Amino acid sequence: AQAPGLRGRLLVTIGMLILVRLGIYLPLPSIDRAVFANFIKLSQGNNPFLGLLDTFSGGGFSALGIFALGILPYINASIILQLLTVAVPSLEDLQKNEGEAGRRKISQITRYVALGWALIQSTGLAWWVITSGSVLVNGLPVAVQKATTSAGFLGLEFLQGGNLVSPVILLPFVLKTMLALTAGSMFVMWVGELVTERGIGNGASLLIFINVVSRLPNSFNQTIQQTRANVESGDRNFVAGVIVLTLVFLAMIVAIVFVQEGARRIPIISARRQVGRRQYLEKTSYLPLRLNQGGVMPIIFASAMLAVPATLATQFIKNPAFSQFVAGYLRPGSWLYIVLEVVFILFFSYFYSSLVVNPVDMSQNLKKMGASVPGIRPGRATSEYIERVLNRLTFLGAVFLSIIVLVPTVVESATPVRTFQGLGATSLLIVVGVALETAKQVQTYVISQRYEGMVK
Repeated sequence: AQAPGLRGRLLVTIGMLILVRLGIYLPLPSIDRAVFANFIKLSQGNNPFLGLLDTFSGGGFSALGIFALGILPYINASIILQLLTVAVPSLEDLQKNEGEAGRRKISQITRYVALGWALIQSTGLAWWVITSGSVLVNGLPVAVQKATTSAGFLGLEFLQGGNLVSPVILLPFVLKTMLALTAGSMFVMWVGELVTERGIGNGASLLIFINVVSRLPNSFNQTIQQTRANVESGDRNFVAGVIVLTLVFLAMIVAIVFVQEGARRIPIISARRQVGRRQYLEKTSYLPLRLNQGGVMPIIFASAMLAVPATLATQFIKNPAFSQFVAGYLRPGSWLYIVLEVVFILFFSYFYSSLVVNPVDMSQNLKKMGASVPGIRPGRATSEYIERVLNRLTFLGAVFLSIIVLVPTVVESATPVRTFQGLGATSLLIVVGVALETAKQVQTYVISQRYEGMVK
């Protein structure tokens, strides 16, 4: 009653999130669900990146609903625009100098890029579903096998009822799947923007948040059932593993909260000003630099890079030696995989930090405002000082991300519990980070409404 506007925003947010969750279970046509479910189960064992995609889509990837792509094309488009903004001067000018109009223009370009990316991803997903052998044409399944002659299409032959058929008969399925998945992705993107504008929190982040959280009830249910079965059989190791894993997750959540909220506050002194006969004394403020500038993005980029060899080995390169090397040395949990993951996290932490924070621009802005860092000369010396501080913070943030990634892997390998494999470091960072940001926005909105009430 004290914040009717907040209540309306919360209802819009909850309603839109429920709508998106329902759309995940609207199935695509012409697919044998049982065959595809078995295929996705085998594929996730060989390619862990599919599990990450399925987690981000809230199960829509394995369920193959019309929202299977979800918000992923929009996120990919946003990342691409962030990279292009640094490389293309016209986009950088739009972002820095054109104000709100420039940001709206960049948002419009991001939507077009997301549309193109959704078309590409939906076409690739349609072809991937075809290779699973679960597609039905005129009610009959179309099987896929390696081509025995050079007449095969992309090295594959298609069988229906034991007879070779032309891949042209699959064209209607590809078009229908592409249009359905692209339309679903664009609808999810619109819902995300609607939540950002008329709801609470960032729409895209909340959509990923709800997708990740939606996997928890199933994991909890499986864990409870396995715990009950092990207790009845007299095996106490599983119960001890559940307790250890729960304590580790709680400790990680506390650590994530501290690091996500952690920042280095660089003191800033504004110059003394004189207006008429009045003289304004210098004011002290702070320039906050976050400990973890990139958030969860370095982990996502590192996971994507490490998923490339497994994808090539299972889908494209049919070389036994390469497949054996990937299965032996680049599987999740192996020493080489862990070393490469830490290296990639460190690299992408510095890379993403350079995109988010520009020490030269900060130094120029401080100089324009007549502010300076105590003991540091304005201009180049200030930018070098900020860069040194930022490099140290980025290194500490990368070390933290590496620890957060490695701890669940080590604990899961040491315990018999396997029901929380989908909820790794990436999921925890997303859940905790989005929850903190949304809570801050709710608190800010409540304070602003109270302030307006006091003024009235």
